[in-house]
Amino acid sequence: MLFLLQAAGKQSSPGGMLSMMLLPFILMFVVMYFLILRPQKKKERERKALLSRIKKNDRVVTAGGVHGVITSVRENEIILRVDDAKDVKIKVDRSAIVTVLEVAHDVEDTEESKEEIKGSKEAK
Repeated sequence: MLFLLQAAGKQSSPGGMLSMMLLPFILMFVVMYFLILRPQKKKERERKALLSRIKKNDRVVTAGGVHGVITSVRENEIILRVDDAKDVKIKVDRSAIVTVLEVAHDVEDTEESKEEIKGSKEAK
């Protein structure tokens, strides 16, 4: 009988031990989330934004290391001009673009800004 009472008393403590054993795993998951998963999601968002901003006349580098100027942008493919002298063009997937070296400046934007500046000077 005494043995059964001791066994009943010991049964309540393994529940506490179980939560103490799970605590390190929970802490490791939280640390892994903040050190690995969250920055990875941030980089993925930045990459999607980079690919969505690509436009004609941008200088880019592909995953294969090919440097070129974008001549045409379609939904999933891009035409790059690799050599101006020989008019060499290649077709690559949009996802193959790794970096944008130089963003093309829109001529229309600069003309509009010049008109705004002229308008503000005339108003004075």
